[in-house]
Amino acid sequence: MFVSEKQIEIRYAETDQMGVVYHANYLVWMEIGRTKLISDLGYNYAGLEEHGYISPVLDVSVQYKKAMRYGQVATVRTWVENHSKLRTTYGYEILHEDGSVAATGTTLHTLVKKDTFRPTALSKIDPEWDAKYLEIART
Repeated sequence: MFVSEKQIEIRYAETDQMGVVYHANYLVWMEIGRTKLISDLGYNYAGLEEHGYISPVLDVSVQYKKAMRYGQVATVRTWVENHSKLRTTYGYEILHEDGSVAATGTTLHTLVKKDTFRPTALSKIDPEWDAKYLEIART
């Protein structure tokens, strides 16, 4: 299974009044991880946008396990959980420096034409990218 990793130094601005990372920042970190995965595979999400396609989130799920705090370094692990004709599910683990799990999650995406929001198969836009996702998908 292909897993991309990205380290993120937790900034003070990412915490709440209790000094704990604010829950919505995990979603930002998941996006960073997803972009890193795509880059690690040799593709470019910005290139899709330049060609008139976007990949909106259809569903997101996050399970918070252990709080993270300012000054720590989070490691975001990202992989393709499932890939079908019109949908891709990414999986995530966000880890503490000692390897313990801070959060897990998934995001479900589709690919649409930017001007019409009409769903489009990745195989029609970039067959090589589609084949790579099918190859590395966990399920």
